[in-house]
Amino acid sequence: MVRRFAAGAAFVLFWSCGFIGARWGTQYTNAFDLLAWRFLTAGVLAAVILAVRRPRISRQDLVTQVSMAVLTQFVYLGLIFAGIDHGVSAGVTALVGSLQPLLIATVAGPLLGERVSRRQWVGLGLGLTGVGLVVADDLNAGHVSPWLFFLPIAGLLGLVAGTCLERYRQPRTSSLDALAVQSLTSAVLFTALATTTHRMTVPEQPGFYGAVLWLVLLATGGGWGLYLVNLRLSGATRISSLLYLVPPTTMVFAYVGFHETIGALAVVGMLVCAAAVLLIRVGQPVRCGNGGDPVAGPARATGLARVHRSPASSE
Repeated sequence: MVRRFAAGAAFVLFWSCGFIGARWGTQYTNAFDLLAWRFLTAGVLAAVILAVRRPRISRQDLVTQVSMAVLTQFVYLGLIFAGIDHGVSAGVTALVGSLQPLLIATVAGPLLGERVSRRQWVGLGLGLTGVGLVVADDLNAGHVSPWLFFLPIAGLLGLVAGTCLERYRQPRTSSLDALAVQSLTSAVLFTALATTTHRMTVPEQPGFYGAVLWLVLLATGGGWGLYLVNLRLSGATRISSLLYLVPPTTMVFAYVGFHETIGALAVVGMLVCAAAVLLIRVGQPVRCGNGGDPVAGPARATGLARVHRSPASSE
């Protein structure tokens, strides 16, 4: 219980850092250039990790990790960063991403076998209300065109698809090795995208490289690493519910670092989101298989059940 709480709290903090890094880095260059440099740096570190560890990854797990990189990094991050690059604030972009719990909940039952209780549905609906309040506050302030919200929304669909894929396939790859494979894949994809669209540059401002290091260490290493850890510890619905806490955290960071304003309606919305997370997470039991590890329902029913292992036990 303590381990899940600590992992969840750290996830919220580091995941928020990704939106702040995007806001920071796009001051100096375009979104695709920033992502290419981010994953080139992360890819070098990933190559070193894989060379040292030399993990044995099955072909099926390798395909799963590459597919997750395409969905949860190339599609999701590409469109999220593009939205911020075109003026969507870091906090509101994070807010659009927090709609994931509702999308996850609609498929968690039939596809993943993760039962969504009545209490959780109430919490998910309450969270949507909170999200709506914050978006309304930003639209009333006239910060950005409503059409630009389709960029992060489309990116969100990639994150949802990747999350469901991981929970359905349940790869045996450790979180560290999975992150390394995904980082290498994303390095190839974003570098190719930035190069072919003639957006790859070598910025001269030192602040740009500070943003790249911020994204690599805090967002990729911390945020994505903890996303994979929490996904295995708590399941898709619970890790998704934590995304409701990301927008208020991001908005506080953006207010301090970039003077992005927070209206009264947005504050109310953030409090509503916090209440939603409590409804979803507090007092909800986690189904376990042998050894106390969570086991997904549909996999067990079809004979494909695999025990979810922590990074330490899966090495």
